[in-house]
Amino acid sequence: MPVIELTKITAAFEGRRVLGPLSLTIAPGERVALVGKSGAGKSTLLKLAYQHAQAVCTLIPQNLGLVDALPVFHNVFMGRLDQHPGWYSAITLFRPFVRDRAEVSALLDRLGIADKLWSPVGALSGGQRQRTAIARALYQGSGSLLADEPVSALDGPRANDVMQLLRDRFSTSLIALHDMELALRYFDRVVGIAEGTIALDAPATKLTEHDLLPLY
Repeated sequence: MPVIELTKITAAFEGRRVLGPLSLTIAPGERVALVGKSGAGKSTLLKLAYQHAQAVCTLIPQNLGLVDALPVFHNVFMGRLDQHPGWYSAITLFRPFVRDRAEVSALLDRLGIADKLWSPVGALSGGQRQRTAIARALYQGSGSLLADEPVSALDGPRANDVMQLLRDRFSTSLIALHDMELALRYFDRVVGIAEGTIALDAPATKLTEHDLLPLY
């Protein structure tokens, strides 16, 4: 059974078509890069995919969905809010349990921001904010990921490190990227979007950056 199955979907904004009609199926175990220039429809496609598959997928939206006034710990902990009763979450807001603190700290250490555990998210840099959202997604524990430009604020080595981590932790993924090199290196399949429709859908091993350039 597909993790994501979209059939002849469309989307419009202020009466103007921005996506579709298009169909997209992602099977369990597939890691798919979504590429194309800004405004091509990638973010809209991810939103529709999440509406259809939110029960089984974790989402990292482009705006990250973080609460600036809360520290990094609590933003990451929100990844499991639905797994705890209300009283547990209420206590955690004031005095986190040792086990939760240790798990979140380990994820932040892996992402290179362990020192930001109690820092308000509003005080973080763009790259630190992205890594906080990634830590939340990892903490949630789903096997499938939808993400919109999750490493755009990270430098080359850090971006590669995070992409490898996402590949290792999520068996199935659909991730929008501008970086063609990352798309070809960390994914099994590349889907290219142009003017709201699928202009390319091929195995990453059969593509080069030259093949992707027309999409930009």
